[in-house]
Amino acid sequence: MNIVKRTQEPWDPFDMLLDLQSEMNHAFNRSLTHKDQWARGFEPSIEVREEADHYILQTDLPGLKREDFNISVKGNQLTLKGERKYEKETQDKEKGYFYSERSFGAFSRTLEFPTEIQADKVKAAYKDGVLEVALPKVESSQPKQINVEVK
Repeated sequence: MNIVKRTQEPWDPFDMLLDLQSEMNHAFNRSLTHKDQWARGFEPSIEVREEADHYILQTDLPGLKREDFNISVKGNQLTLKGERKYEKETQDKEKGYFYSERSFGAFSRTLEFPTEIQADKVKAAYKDGVLEVALPKVESSQPKQINVEVK
């Protein structure tokens, strides 16, 4: 074991402020980067890909029934709203549960697309907890092929 002689430095009030700032930075970085399921509630993951004449949106909605969510389209925005309800009977301590990472609660996601969507031609299918929505683009926003005559 090494014995180190400790010299007493003069008290600096700014050291305490630096310590406080460091602790605050640590607390905020942790809360912003660590995804705490209970703090944020249920938020479905979304994936969107673009085809020539439409967009395809897929989202995971595990454990939800069709009546637990709804979709609306206006202009170039799609809104997905719903709620994953808390299942009290599965959390009952008498059944031996003592730990859960499942999240519950209402959610609302709005996506803005680069082009307007034909709301009357949107098609959606829900199978095995995955919602797939086909969002046709307005024809005026689709690229047009221009034929060039060679003379």
